[in-house]
Amino acid sequence: MTVLKKLEELLSQGRINRREFLARASVLGLTAALSPVLLTTPACAAEPKKGGRLKIGCGGASMTDTLDPALVTDIMAPLVSFGLLRNCLVEINPDGKLIPELAERWEPTPDAKVWRFSLRKGVEFHDGKSLMAEDVLDSVNHHRKEDSKSIFKSLAKQIVNVEAEGKYTVVFTLEAGNADFPYALSDQHVSIFPAGTTDFSKGIGTGGYILEKWEPGVRAFTKRNPNYWKEGFAHFDEVEVTAINDVNARTSALRSGQIDVINRCERKTFHLLSKAPGVQSVVQKGMRHYNFPMRTDMPPFDDNNIRMAMKHAIDREDILKTILRGYGEVGNDHPISRLNQFYAKELPQRKYDPDKAKFYLKKAGMSEFKIDHHVANVAFEGAVDAALLFKQHAIKANIDINVIRSPNDGYWSNVWMNEPFTAAYWSGRPTEDWMFSDAYAAGAAWNETFWNNKRFNELLKKGRIELDPAKRREIYVEMQHLVHDEGGEIVFAFAADLHAASAKLHVPEKVAANWEFDGFKIVERWWFA
Repeated sequence: MTVLKKLEELLSQGRINRREFLARASVLGLTAALSPVLLTTPACAAEPKKGGRLKIGCGGASMTDTLDPALVTDIMAPLVSFGLLRNCLVEINPDGKLIPELAERWEPTPDAKVWRFSLRKGVEFHDGKSLMAEDVLDSVNHHRKEDSKSIFKSLAKQIVNVEAEGKYTVVFTLEAGNADFPYALSDQHVSIFPAGTTDFSKGIGTGGYILEKWEPGVRAFTKRNPNYWKEGFAHFDEVEVTAINDVNARTSALRSGQIDVINRCERKTFHLLSKAPGVQSVVQKGMRHYNFPMRTDMPPFDDNNIRMAMKHAIDREDILKTILRGYGEVGNDHPISRLNQFYAKELPQRKYDPDKAKFYLKKAGMSEFKIDHHVANVAFEGAVDAALLFKQHAIKANIDINVIRSPNDGYWSNVWMNEPFTAAYWSGRPTEDWMFSDAYAAGAAWNETFWNNKRFNELLKKGRIELDPAKRREIYVEMQHLVHDEGGEIVFAFAADLHAASAKLHVPEKVAANWEFDGFKIVERWWFA
């Protein structure tokens, strides 16, 4: 009997628990060979039941939504594209650990510059095509093209070559070593599609559900993939995702039984909703943060004194208490959460200080300041109220904020990253390099403040190739200081994701915190009890 088989037998007999099983497997280097079920599902969990139509009421949808993996934004599009229809090479489990998905194992060279991924055999796309290395190459190169507008392009820049070794091995060569590289391949934008795909609206993938109907920003309807390769997952017969951006409409749909689960619940009434008959609450605490981006490439925010004045003119504690109703914690003007490995706990928390804000205004040659603030509640639930509260805080600093309410529909394409001062949210990223590369690196597709700091960009490259954890920590702590003191983000709060679901649904004891809807894996991990 192999060591792995012996461990599985002990687990099934109850002689060791799941935590002990995973710990021993990890020490022995066996985790890459484990079934995803063992990595993500508690051993003592109730037996999954198949059947039924899961009806999701989704906030975070737009008529501009697409199923092109390179361009998915907000919540509904990635929930459908990544959660329902496609898989990645690797995935993040509810414990925040990286585990195999379409790749059954991977290994780097000692300098972490070359990574070799071995694909699972016997995996089929919805159209019957077998998964092979050519599909991974095409899916990755989709982001690397010179004219690509991919959200993943900034992370893909580190890849200098990707090639196949036979039918089931893919080799990535990076411009420099990167100890965190496999994490990047768990991103929803790098989900795998068949080689040669040009029409992404068909949603062909290897995921647990097959697309029947897709109406961008309105509705998606899918049926369970009868040939899904991931045993023990994807239990619903059908999944219907309906766009409901209005929180009151979402809540009413849940309470009336029209919808089985909703996201982005209204914080003011969440304590009441969670006590309603037939409703259960699901609180995801993680890396999600709310922020007010300031474009640093145009006046007035090209002056760091103005940015610092704004950062001192906001009362984070008041917003956390009033808008978030305490469901979260205050932010400190950088995107790294307490859950991240290299969180800078030594960085002093910035406080509300109108006098210091006036000091920075004076350094900018001003005694008072006026700015338009373009916001919409699609940016995050309560964004307009948060902006109005900020307006009141800033009055004491002689800052006049004119809050302009923008339409929800089209906000991400027409307002965000276009106007000088907006509102946004980030679900966070499991590694510092990933978060900084996505949103703060010069030229990154989602660098919403258009920040370009020479020292920061140097440290970003240095951090990737540094394999010593102590030295990596020094690098990422300095980067947090730079963003805190010179960046264009007002990161005022880390917010818990609030969901509510029908009591008929079995909700795992632990849900993932990397994205809403259980890391977008609700359609795989939940079932009707």
